[in-house]
This record gives sequence, structure tokens and C-alpha cells, in this order.
Amino acid sequence: MFGGYGIFMDGLMFGLVADDTLYLKVDAENQPDFEQLGLPPFRYSKNGKTFNMSYYQAPEEVLDAPAPLCAWGKGALAAAIRAAQKKKRR
Repeated sequence: MFGGYGIFMDGLMFGLVADDTLYLKVDAENQPDFEQLGLPPFRYSKNGKTFNMSYYQAPEEVLDAPAPLCAWGKGALAAAIRAAQKKKRR
């Protein structure tokens, strides 16, 4: 997947690792938390076009801190659940 790895729970992808960087799922509810810290979205290029996905880089300071990392991960999982619920309603 984009040369990286997906992180799943209960069949929902809530994170990905690409180029040794962890990205977490975002939506309108948790995206401002990432933007406030100036964290970039995951982007990939295909056929000369660049695409943003609904994943943002995880804060580096939480990568070695289990409790904060878990909190960010739970927020990403919640975003993945909300996205799946929206798809079901369609």
C-alpha cells in the first residue's frame, strides 16, 4: 500500500506507516489537532498528480510515550469508525 503498511483494528484502517513515518486517520473532528501542531498530511503521487489522504503524521513526541500514543491512536480509530458509519448510511 503506497509502499507502506496499514494498521488495522476490527477491519478498519486507522493508521499507516510509510517511509518510516506513522500517519493516523483524521476527519473533521480530529484533523484540527494535527493541524494545530503543524503536522503534514500523507501525500502520494500517481501519474504526475499529488493526492492527500485522510491521514496525518503522528506527533514525534508521542512515539516513545505509550499513554499519549494510545490517546492519538484512539482518536484515529474513532475517525475510522465514523468514516465507516458514513459509508454504511449511503
